[in-house]
Amino acid sequence: MLSDSQLQTLAEHGDERTAAVGEELYGIGDESYPFIAIREGEAAIIDAAGNEIVRHGASGFLGELNLLSGQTVFLTAVVTKPMRYVAVERQVLRELLFEDSSLSEMLLATFVQRRELLQQQQGVGIEVIGPRDSRQTRETVDFAKRQRLPYTWRDPAEDTEAAALAAELPAAEIPLVRLPGGAELRHPSNGELSRALGIGLELKSREEVDLLVIGGGPAGLGAAVYGASEGLETLVIESTVLGGQAGTSRRIENYLGFPAGISGTELTSRAVTQARKFRARTASPYRALSLEPGEDFHRVQLDGDVEVAAKAVLIATGAEYRRLPVTGLEEYEGFSVFYAAGPPEAQICGAQRVGVVGGGNSAGQAAVWLARGGALVTLLHRRASLEETMSNYLIEELDRYGVAVRDRSEVTELHGTDGQLQAVTLSDDEKLPLSFLFLFLGAAPCTHWLGECIARDEKGFVLTGEEAGADGLLETSVPGVYAAGDVRSGSIKRCATAIGEGAAVVRFVHEHLQPDAITPGLPQA
Repeated sequence: MLSDSQLQTLAEHGDERTAAVGEELYGIGDESYPFIAIREGEAAIIDAAGNEIVRHGASGFLGELNLLSGQTVFLTAVVTKPMRYVAVERQVLRELLFEDSSLSEMLLATFVQRRELLQQQQGVGIEVIGPRDSRQTRETVDFAKRQRLPYTWRDPAEDTEAAALAAELPAAEIPLVRLPGGAELRHPSNGELSRALGIGLELKSREEVDLLVIGGGPAGLGAAVYGASEGLETLVIESTVLGGQAGTSRRIENYLGFPAGISGTELTSRAVTQARKFRARTASPYRALSLEPGEDFHRVQLDGDVEVAAKAVLIATGAEYRRLPVTGLEEYEGFSVFYAAGPPEAQICGAQRVGVVGGGNSAGQAAVWLARGGALVTLLHRRASLEETMSNYLIEELDRYGVAVRDRSEVTELHGTDGQLQAVTLSDDEKLPLSFLFLFLGAAPCTHWLGECIARDEKGFVLTGEEAGADGLLETSVPGVYAAGDVRSGSIKRCATAIGEGAAVVRFVHEHLQPDAITPGLPQA
């Protein structure tokens, strides 16, 4: 609920309006809407089937994450009692959130919570119609999850209406994706789906910038905020979802300044909003295909026939999830085998036997989160002791929430039918009954696209500083090209460290572009 002072602040930045009963304030499929703070009256939030989800009255407000991101509207708001309200346009609200910390704290936390609730609602958001044994269908569903989009997956094998729709389409046009508002896409790429939903920026065939940040995780967002705020024309591209792996963490407990912890979604959503405030541009999903170093500009080729010429480049592509080396894994992925543990997964895991594979902090956080939701969780890891790889506070949490820990255990075989896991075989040939499996096995660096132009270590991580023959700590073997975060050889693999590295890169970029100038805002020796 908004306080009187917060309502007054909003009124100073918005317009006073009225609305009669039955008036639609915004509807499913709309491209934008203002933030609405209710002074008097009431409005109902309704899904596509006409079902009422919630009502908001005096001192309440309407809106969720798409108000800041520009995504297509997923719900309809209808006046149920005569309203007097304040309407604040999206760009004005974004700027206000940085001026008023208490308002920002409350609104951002509520927006994130509302999005999580929407993800648990059937019939809200996009509809994905396609069989579970279709890789393209699973990839589309995975993209929706990682974008934190509300979605419904309708399998023709389980849904007669979906079966009839799928029967009319050739296999090459599966999955069928229905968008809010009724439009349909057939076998869409992630980029096509993203553009149709109003997510991200569509780039021109050639872009020219001061700083190109490749990767939208903590390191990339750290560089975007500091680069754009210090006057660099900054472009961030991300092949999947802004926020990276950090954005999938249910709660980060050891991030400085948040003693109660903060969700990865909230942390990265704030970072994206902050970067955009300083006019950094963010574009996703765009995948880097090649890098051609140059004297004045480095040229990066992206998919979609887009070329970016940049005076400086930051490689912050992070790493990709490692998959279990077992036969038939793809049959279970997205259905009973997952790589992140969020609200949609937790909802189906209550009172179920669940396995979490991995010995790092991400595995520990997932195990605790699932156990708190009522799952019977077993943590499987291959080392002799968790102390080697996991923070002590998480080891204590595992014990507190009754998570069973199995040392020296590796999964060698999966058992189940039609994508539903029933059991796994471990390396000692023991068969362990499990209905769901969550994999946190570390990651491999996303550097294959670099070819031979950048020096890397034997595992593919980018070399920087002395190891790369460079002067700057974060500079690669090519002057003006930098690396930060998980993709960098020798990095700490922690969220806060990645952000710090991304921010630090900006100083080196300034020195590269203007070697004789004083770097803005930074002390000189």
